[in-house]
Amino acid sequence: MAERDPPAGAAPPLTLGTAGHIDHGKTALIAALTGMDTDRLPEERARGISIELGYARLRLPSGRSVSVVDVPGHERFVRTMVAGATGVDMYLMTVAADDGVMPQTREHAAVLAGLGIDRGVVAITKADVLEVAPAAEEARALLPDAPVVAVSARTGQGLDELRAALDGVAARLPGRAADGAERRDLRLHVDRAFTIRGAGTVVTGTLWSGSVGRADEVVVLPAGLRSRVRAVQVHDEAVDRALPGQRVALNLVGVALREVERGDLVASPTAGHLPTHVIDAELELGDAAARFRDGGRVQVHHGTREAPARLTPVGGRFFQLRLERPLLPARGDRLSVRQIAPPDTLGGGTVLDPGARKHGPSREALARLERLSRGEPEAPSPARPEPARPAAPKPAEPLSPDALALERRLREAGHQPPIDAELGEAASHLPALRAAGRAVRVGRNLHFHAARLAEVQRLVTDFIARHGSITIAQLRDELGTTRKFAQSLLEHFDSEKVTRRVGDAHVLRRQAAPAARASRCSGR
Repeated sequence: MAERDPPAGAAPPLTLGTAGHIDHGKTALIAALTGMDTDRLPEERARGISIELGYARLRLPSGRSVSVVDVPGHERFVRTMVAGATGVDMYLMTVAADDGVMPQTREHAAVLAGLGIDRGVVAITKADVLEVAPAAEEARALLPDAPVVAVSARTGQGLDELRAALDGVAARLPGRAADGAERRDLRLHVDRAFTIRGAGTVVTGTLWSGSVGRADEVVVLPAGLRSRVRAVQVHDEAVDRALPGQRVALNLVGVALREVERGDLVASPTAGHLPTHVIDAELELGDAAARFRDGGRVQVHHGTREAPARLTPVGGRFFQLRLERPLLPARGDRLSVRQIAPPDTLGGGTVLDPGARKHGPSREALARLERLSRGEPEAPSPARPEPARPAAPKPAEPLSPDALALERRLREAGHQPPIDAELGEAASHLPALRAAGRAVRVGRNLHFHAARLAEVQRLVTDFIARHGSITIAQLRDELGTTRKFAQSLLEHFDSEKVTRRVGDAHVLRRQAAPAARASRCSGR
């Protein structure tokens, strides 16, 4: 297919994200609107639920084309929903006529609000089954500024009205180009990586800023891998150059699939984006703010990446986030903040200083964050000398082939990684993997791959939310591993203050009202 650029004067690219409770018809509705089934995995089709992000292109009555990110609705996949929602410009919230507003409807709405996504449309689905008025009334109470349209993916009822409503919202959105995003440095947060025979590694994501075309030099962070773009596609069509707001696939030269994963950032080599472990932010946490007056541990989502963090109040709406895994934010980016256990969305906010130094609450720190919130440039002062920052700092040193081989070994070992002594000379690369956020020390002589450890932590917190506690034997059985590894994992979570030991069991650190919160999150 011939490569092409967007026509001059075309409407700015936009991305639409779905939202809504499980079984409220998001994927069926997108299929009815676009003709594309976004559930591509055999497991999704067998179970009838979305597990991963899905993608499609939607043509609106005006002729405008928007990208669609279809997200899972199950409570277990909220983190995947957040990863998909971070790059969208508008939403399509589904509320089923036979259920009305449900727990994940509310949590998805909270995620959207925290990310500053306030324009969209509500579709009352299954309109051919029941009267839609009660569900529509609940939806208007939750999202009062959104048009509400009754639809049926099965019969086609209301689809034309829904397309028109989406077109109307899109027409009022300026797109990322309006704030000069195209002129800024390239940033694409990876939400999927795969290989194509004969082409090599391909990464996809929503282009946040900058533009990208064939032969452009890029860097993959946080590992710092240098690469060149072999080809660019937008919805399976080759283009010379992609623009901010578009769903983009990049074929990268010289990057193996094992070297890139969801959460990585493709950026301009000269942009100076650096992984950070400390962020100053302005957060809106609603009623949850009172629970964090003395700090606490939360999960922070940025782009397609997430990290546990210590939340340190500075004063009012200002907080410092001390991350346990590096994120890659820029000033002005949006964050979503979630409670770790039981999982729940607390709110979100804006990055004020993406590379902050550790500090506590003080009059000086509060005044500084107030200035940053107003958009004032940071000025050095005698009391707080500004560290010298090069205009284009070098990216992190790339991981060596031996370090990447060790990472792959840890990832493939899953829940039973080799102890450090069994790694031989390869153990010398563990510090580099820890610095890159790819490995975590669990016990004195044991390292887990970061993604595998995060999976276990989610399993533990979900198990305790359902059952009240977990024992070493129960975790051993859940993981299909040995007692030695289950014990090391639970001792690690105790030391990280995720859990605490009570007799032979382990419970969550914060269980002030576990039964009520667990039932609300599970939809009971």
